[in-house]
Amino acid sequence: MKRQTQQSSEAVLLPALTISPEKVCFVIVKAREFDVKDETTDPDPGSNPADDMNVAVLEEHSDDPVVEELTSFIDALSEDEQIDLVALAWLGRDGTGADEWADIRREAVRAHNKRTASYLLGMPMLADFLEEGLSLLGLSCEEFEMGRL
Repeated sequence: MKRQTQQSSEAVLLPALTISPEKVCFVIVKAREFDVKDETTDPDPGSNPADDMNVAVLEEHSDDPVVEELTSFIDALSEDEQIDLVALAWLGRDGTGADEWADIRREAVRAHNKRTASYLLGMPMLADFLEEGLSLLGLSCEEFEMGRL
C-alpha cells in the first residue's frame, strides 16, 4: 500500500513502511536521550550519587539503561522492520528524495545482519537521520511527541 502526497502540484507515491512511524519515533526519542550523554569521566565512582549531584546519570556507562532499552527494542523488531529502520537512517543521512527509497531499502536488505542495534547506536546523529528520513517520506513524529512531552 502506498500513500499519496502533493508535492509541487504533482502526486508522488510514497512507499509503505513495514515499521510503524510510532516505533521509529520511539527510537528517535530514545536515541536523543542517548545522544545527550557525556563521556564517562569516572568509570567507577564508588560514591553516593546524591553526594556527586547525580552527575553520573548524564554519562555513558556500559550498563546504560537507555542503550539496553534501545538494543532490546531494535532486536525485537522483525527483520523487515530493522531493514526499514536502517534504510530510513540512510535516507535521512544522504538527504536524497523519496524516489530513492527502493534503492536504499534494497541496499539495506543486502547489508542486513544480526548487529542492527549496535550499528544504529554507533551512528552519530541517528535521531536526526531517522527524523529526516521520515520527513522525506511525508511522515513526522509530531503526534507521537505531543503525548509524551
